[in-house]
Amino acid sequence: MSQPQTPVSGQLPVDGLIRVRDDDPDRHEAYLIAPAVQNHAANIMALRNGDLGCVWFGGTQEGVSDISVWFSRLEKGADTWSTPTRLSDDLTRSEQNPVLFPTPAGELWLLYTAQHAGNQDTAEVRRRISRDDGHTWGPVQTLFPATSRGGVFVRQPVLVLPSGRWLLPVFNCVTTPGKRWVGDRDTSSLMISDDEGRTWREQPVPESTGCVHMNVHLLADGTLLALFRSRWADSIYASRSEDEGATWSAPGPTELPNNNSSVQYVTLRDGRLALVFNASSAADATERRVSLYDEIDDDGLAETPAGPAGDGPAGPAGEVPAPVGRDERTAFWGAPRAPMTLALSGDGGRTWPIRRDLEVGDGYCLTNNSRDGLNREFSYPSIQETADGDLHIAFTYHRRVIKYVRVRPEWAARTEGI
Repeated sequence: MSQPQTPVSGQLPVDGLIRVRDDDPDRHEAYLIAPAVQNHAANIMALRNGDLGCVWFGGTQEGVSDISVWFSRLEKGADTWSTPTRLSDDLTRSEQNPVLFPTPAGELWLLYTAQHAGNQDTAEVRRRISRDDGHTWGPVQTLFPATSRGGVFVRQPVLVLPSGRWLLPVFNCVTTPGKRWVGDRDTSSLMISDDEGRTWREQPVPESTGCVHMNVHLLADGTLLALFRSRWADSIYASRSEDEGATWSAPGPTELPNNNSSVQYVTLRDGRLALVFNASSAADATERRVSLYDEIDDDGLAETPAGPAGDGPAGPAGEVPAPVGRDERTAFWGAPRAPMTLALSGDGGRTWPIRRDLEVGDGYCLTNNSRDGLNREFSYPSIQETADGDLHIAFTYHRRVIKYVRVRPEWAARTEGI
């Protein structure tokens, strides 16, 4: 079956206006106004006043100190996303992975990370609070500082359980003495609060080395499901809890592939799960990168120039090695970040029989270079369901712009015209 082809980045209508897709009347989409050369890692959230908010990070290149958090709003009933506003401005750190959290008390929290250059093992989690649905924001606070083990990172939303317990997934970017961070030893934890975020305790996920970006939701049967990105670029991993997150099973691989890039799912009103992810893995790679930050040095300055489009960065890319044992594995960087796929599960995430691609392409990500248009990834999806049953999805488009797509869940099951 033929797939709808993706337009070239330079031809995109980057104006925030939501349009019906010409070849698919059941799909609405927009390209949010791009405030910087690179725009990446969106998180979309339904706000309490009926608006949608979207946050991401933008600047010259991930890891460079001009990377900041940006925020755009789609007002209820509007057809255009607002011009982005910058919500962070620490010129000594790269500020990444923003998350919006509407608290039960009516506040809107912004959580994000701040690190030195490409050293994720220096990252701390910061917070700003808005009391008017994101129109104005309070001062920057450090919520979770880096520790002796390394940095602390967020990516996924906070979950509030019916009991009032708050669950904030984090992952620990572990320091390896004498080496730059590459992700080989990263682990996942839950930060748990039973007093509305005033105090937190950490609950590590057992045997979670290599499993990051923990995404937790409540299932129809009252249990919790966590899905993880894999540093090994093999599969999406899953873990379950039956006691409100106090204990977790060891993560195990699912039937879905993963390319060491982010995934996100939600529990729908009808009890099904809707997931957005890249349907690719290291098995689809022809080369690999040394690390995510192999193009910048410890000061966040360009270190390795990217080659022409279609080639890897000069130097760090290499042939894909043969598989090794679990204890010998290293983080795999460079597996294609495409296609971008929407999948549905009706059995609590055990199987995902309904899948449809939102975007297709080669997913080239052996360089993070946005300035010269060398990166061609679709990545870091975020998904929300609103009360009307619509699915709202945002994701990185070639690290140059954030793309927004609105469909109904039943769209995923249709194949006409594909």
